[in-house]
Amino acid sequence: MLNYTQILDIAGKLIYVVLGLSALAGVFLVILLILRIAQKRFSSLQAELDFSENVRDLLAQRDLEGLTNYCDSPELFSKAAPQLVLLAIANPQPPQRMRQFLSEKFERDVLADIDYRSQWVTTIVKSAPMLGLLGTVIGMINAFAKIAAMKETGMDPSVLAQDISFALFTTAMGLSVAIPLVMAGAAINIRVGKLQDSVQHTIGDFLATWESQLSSREGDS
Repeated sequence: MLNYTQILDIAGKLIYVVLGLSALAGVFLVILLILRIAQKRFSSLQAELDFSENVRDLLAQRDLEGLTNYCDSPELFSKAAPQLVLLAIANPQPPQRMRQFLSEKFERDVLADIDYRSQWVTTIVKSAPMLGLLGTVIGMINAFAKIAAMKETGMDPSVLAQDISFALFTTAMGLSVAIPLVMAGAAINIRVGKLQDSVQHTIGDFLATWESQLSSREGDS
């Protein structure tokens, strides 16, 4: 039958395992988020400008089929802005409703997925220091239990110091997991902001051209 000190020893070792798994999960999620955002963004500002220019030219020619094929091409298929342009072509609506429709689709299909994954990173950032502190508390409980038993066992104080040092290490480990993930989370937020700015600018340019084309068609008729 295990006594409480043995149970606490096992719990302390399990905390190290959980912290290690948390670190791996956090790194994995950060890499996934960076790849996801890179997949949805244009590779450079020039690529974004080239896309907007090509869209304007195709709209000026009233070549919706050509615009559809262009946005559906392999190099643009995974980008957020071309996919929103495809949605606009497939679901023609009045300009104001179109803006709202595209904004809602972008938030629901792209930003919501990124935010969901980011929340898991935030959870790990908050949990890791608490797990480290729990490991320290467990270690200190064991250390004080050994102090109480020192009169009977004649334990060497240096062994006790090693136990306390080992217990405090869990707090350092928890912080070592959380701090890099905090910095990674800030970098991800910057990338998300740039993605939003890029999509808003590109779609705003597209809708302005789209509206002018609608106006010119009404004038021709």
